[in-house]
Amino acid sequence: MIQTYRPEFEAALRLFAKVSASMEKAGFNPPILVGGAAVELYTYGAIATGDFDLVVTRQDALENAMIEHGFVKPSGAGQFTKGWVHPDLKIGFETVSSTLLDGHGSLDKVRLISAAEGENMRIICIEDLIADRMGQYASGTAPELLEQARALFTLYKDADMSYMEERI
Repeated sequence: MIQTYRPEFEAALRLFAKVSASMEKAGFNPPILVGGAAVELYTYGAIATGDFDLVVTRQDALENAMIEHGFVKPSGAGQFTKGWVHPDLKIGFETVSSTLLDGHGSLDKVRLISAAEGENMRIICIEDLIADRMGQYASGTAPELLEQARALFTLYKDADMSYMEERI
């Protein structure tokens, strides 16, 4: 069975690519997609998420790019106040760190994915994503992430095993 992405996820990816391109054009390193959205991308939509977690070194540049593309920072009771939302999306965007996996992830292995209109997105490599899922599982804080790690590993048999084992 071939999985397809949800329309709202595809729309969020297109906006993420536009934000990334704006940051790069302004001379800043674009954000790196990590977390559940990276899992959804790598599993071709088999595992869905509700937000985009980002790693970015310049939060101010990200915020400027988000505003440029119509994102707003919600406020008030009952609102998702930690990140950004777009009026056309039901998926929030949030900065989770300024360093990839607290400095343990490899920036050299970050994947560059081409999007529509010649824009690019940066995404955590599969090995770091699996290692992150395994670490959260092993910590006892997120037992459900073992299944995500298994799904990712099943799909990517050509992963760099020595790097991944070192990371795990």
